[in-house]
Amino acid sequence: MSFDIPDDRQYLESHEWALETDGVVRVGITDFAQDELGDVVFVELPGEGDHLKQEDDLGVIESIKAVSDLYAPVSGEVTAVNEALFDAPELVNEDPFGEGWMLEIDADDTAELEALLTAEAYEDQIA
Repeated sequence: MSFDIPDDRQYLESHEWALETDGVVRVGITDFAQDELGDVVFVELPGEGDHLKQEDDLGVIESIKAVSDLYAPVSGEVTAVNEALFDAPELVNEDPFGEGWMLEIDADDTAELEALLTAEAYEDQIA
């Protein structure tokens, strides 16, 4: 099976993606992760203003099959949360790299992104 793995972002081994634009990092889960989870029924995310450290738990995603922790790709302050997911968690399944994004973090240091996987390395991991 082939999964969408955009090469404009970095990936965590735990299947989150990070897309940095002007120091702000948008976070979601990968196409592979949403496929493995099955139908997403609930997402728990931090609030705006919360400060996260790289690799900290940032929330929980629950599907009909499993409950999984979500991890922060970078340290920084949460500046936006995709509140649409609270009413429509299925957006994660339908569009994991678009409308299914989870939150945005004002990164303390975007150099932390260098520790993450490239699209090619992530593809190798899930192969």
